[in-house]
Amino acid sequence: MKLVTFRAAADAAGRLGVVLDDIVVDVAALGAAIGQPLPGAMLELIDLGRPGLDALQAVIYEQSNLWPMGTARPLANVTLLAPIPRPRKNIFGIGLNYAEHVEESSRALDTAKEMPSEPVIFSKPPTAVTGPGAPVQHDITMTRQLDWEVELAVIIGNRATKVREDNAMSHVWGYSVMIDISARDNRRAGQWIYSKGMDSYAPFGPMIVTADEIDDPHGLDLWLTVNGVEKQRSNTKHMYFKIPALIADLSKGITLEPGDIIATGTPEGVGAGRDPQEWLWPGDVIEAGVEGIGVLRNPVIAAGPAETGGQRG
Repeated sequence: MKLVTFRAAADAAGRLGVVLDDIVVDVAALGAAIGQPLPGAMLELIDLGRPGLDALQAVIYEQSNLWPMGTARPLANVTLLAPIPRPRKNIFGIGLNYAEHVEESSRALDTAKEMPSEPVIFSKPPTAVTGPGAPVQHDITMTRQLDWEVELAVIIGNRATKVREDNAMSHVWGYSVMIDISARDNRRAGQWIYSKGMDSYAPFGPMIVTADEIDDPHGLDLWLTVNGVEKQRSNTKHMYFKIPALIADLSKGITLEPGDIIATGTPEGVGAGRDPQEWLWPGDVIEAGVEGIGVLRNPVIAAGPAETGGQRG
């Protein structure tokens, strides 16, 4: 299934939707119309596990010939939000997971030349998440090196503690697209969370595609453009640590829970690795896509003034 969080009016709360071609079905409204309680939010659906997803699929199939009044609308008429607008805990980011990106990072960012012996893990707080079409904030007082990274995002469906690689994929609920925005000049003593965790630095969406619809997550093209110019293009087959290895490694010491998100790393082509280096500035538009999932488009805007404290700078 293709699942979104959407709102139909500017002041409306986000609602869970199922995308079918060019329409979106309002799941909670459908449940109310047929007298069957259905989840109204993405995390509610994920918490129900596979039985909940199967039940929703059955209802969608049964009603697809004639949607009850008010339950389906054109996709073009709604605003998509991040599929999980506020994750329950930090996003798990994976650094240096494509060989060519390791090479360009060693030149531009003083990281090691060798491939890592185990996954490189950082995090982005839930407040970094922003949705399709929402702006990435560029604060000139904070950074002059704002960079891009396209990534396949993995959404966990059931609790994972010390799982084996051969069982790890059973914990995957679905996949999405994430743009890992980085302020390269805000690393602190080698730590990345501030560089990568500022507000709006995790564009996420446009939807979650459930795991049963992706035959092989390690065979997907992914790409990114800035102002229509291609900057990154690769395939998830080039991940150094594949998804089962990432889940097994993370869950050795950190319990993964339903709705947790793993951003699996980026291929070569980031701004820091270019000669000359390139950075994002207000007015730029980033588009990032993963095959079978969709395209995420986000403009870059100048951040507004500080809330208090007089002039910045």
